[in-house]
Amino acid sequence: MNKKSLAYPYIIWMIGFIVLPLIMVVYYGLTDNTGSFTLDNLTEILVDYNYKALWLALGLSLISTLICLILAYPLAMILKKISLNQHSFIILLFILPMWMNFLLRTLAWQTLLERNGVINSILSMLNLPKLNIINTPYAIILGMVYNFLPFMVLPIYNVIVKIDPNVINAGKDLGASNVQVFTKIILPLSVPGIISGITMVFIPALTTFVISDLLGGGKILLIGNVIEQEFTQAGNWHVGSGMSLVLMIFILLSMAILAKYDKKGEGTAF
Repeated sequence: MNKKSLAYPYIIWMIGFIVLPLIMVVYYGLTDNTGSFTLDNLTEILVDYNYKALWLALGLSLISTLICLILAYPLAMILKKISLNQHSFIILLFILPMWMNFLLRTLAWQTLLERNGVINSILSMLNLPKLNIINTPYAIILGMVYNFLPFMVLPIYNVIVKIDPNVINAGKDLGASNVQVFTKIILPLSVPGIISGITMVFIPALTTFVISDLLGGGKILLIGNVIEQEFTQAGNWHVGSGMSLVLMIFILLSMAILAKYDKKGEGTAF
């Protein structure tokens, strides 16, 4: 059997579930109800309502990505230093929640954070003030960080663990301090993982609508919610596809950054 023929099922899968849906999005996004070419669907993003949702989504996504980076980098450094058995167990703890349905994980946080939820019930028992962060941007950020943190930790760890210890030892032998070793050796060599992690967190955070819908209580609409409503409630596939094309620009920009700083794909392989 020709080895190339083994790729045919994957090619068929890609055509049916990636290429054709993208073609449909482009077609609906650039046409109106009569099938005529138009850019009006793209300019819908500039409507005040949609524009605010886009900028809010960008802001919350950037904040969530930054928090994930701040949490993930030290954690990846710690994982590199621990023993092999402990390392495997801790990595499993990070991957395990990803095996659970994304919707269930978000619903769990809704149960924890709601006004009469688990956390506030415990605080009441301890005579402490309740937390009122459900249905606020803070709850959405918390949900984003919780759901997407593993996608930041794993690429960074994957790059850091490949750094040759001899390179670090050579730097120390030449008189470099721990700070200099980090800033001159470890940090520059881990840039591919950082860029990959930022891309893998920022894109799903920007396009999400489930987290903002459940933890925002439908009161805080991000651009993902607006697009989802165009498809499911308004039934306007053309406008929904047009705004999806605008978001695809951000995806392409992120891919361009990833291709520039991670040319060998060092940060993408788990």
